[in-house]
Amino acid sequence: MDSQVTTRLWWPSPAKLNLFLHINGRYANGYHQLQSVFQLLDFGDELAFEINNTGRIELCTPIAGVEHDDNLIVKAALLLQKYINSKNIKPETHSLGCNIFLKKRLPMGGGIGGGSSNAATTLVVLNKLWQSNIALKELAKLGLELGADVPIFVEGNTAFAEGVGEKLQAFDVASATYLVVFPDCHVSTQMVFTHPDLPRNTPKISADDYQFANTHNDCQELVCELYPNVAKSLHWLLEYAPSRMTGTGSCVFAVFNHFEQALQIQKLLPEGSISFIATGVSRSPLHKLLDIQPA
Repeated sequence: MDSQVTTRLWWPSPAKLNLFLHINGRYANGYHQLQSVFQLLDFGDELAFEINNTGRIELCTPIAGVEHDDNLIVKAALLLQKYINSKNIKPETHSLGCNIFLKKRLPMGGGIGGGSSNAATTLVVLNKLWQSNIALKELAKLGLELGADVPIFVEGNTAFAEGVGEKLQAFDVASATYLVVFPDCHVSTQMVFTHPDLPRNTPKISADDYQFANTHNDCQELVCELYPNVAKSLHWLLEYAPSRMTGTGSCVFAVFNHFEQALQIQKLLPEGSISFIATGVSRSPLHKLLDIQPA
């Protein structure tokens, strides 16, 4: 038995929901112009880091089907290591290395930000443990190189998002509990965003005008047509509460005022369903733990 397991400090890597997703058009480079609310949750994966001076980055709990160097956790650590070295933040004699451990709770390919959140937690925590003192905004910009959803987790606020998802403003959402269901299928984000039938002309809204009932997910109809499991899960939830697909899927969620309501409906889910209940939070559990002030 690994005697170090009991002494490791585990850092939160929270999930998020896209409470809506409007696609307003496309930029000249082909990326989609969108609007969304990224709702952070109090549930997610956890990561632990053991710092060393070897200069090596190793993920000690690999994910089946994902090559070590292709994992966003490893990519994030290597990116930060390279950035620190390029800025001469640390003396050349100090080789930054670490062993990383992952407790995976969030389903992969569910559209709830698991990989992006893992990458962000890696950037934020290693920035602290390696004592590089990079500002949060600068770290978020660095994280954008890893994916459009990484900055929201680096900055750590529930936010109204625009651009490709990188233009963020802290945003207050009415307190709610979410029942999140994973339909046990993986949706290709690239396929969704390149599909000719995807709507791309939804008018922009002001953050002040946001209401859940007056918004939608432009990807939802297409994904439900292509992935029957998503449609089945969503239609089931809609019988009980306002429900929607998050991001490009495949996870769907229902909105409740109280945890007990969500728990009651979760118990009715078909046997074998993959789900969790979480509360929406305005500030990331990671940033609360680290006592990081908003950027």
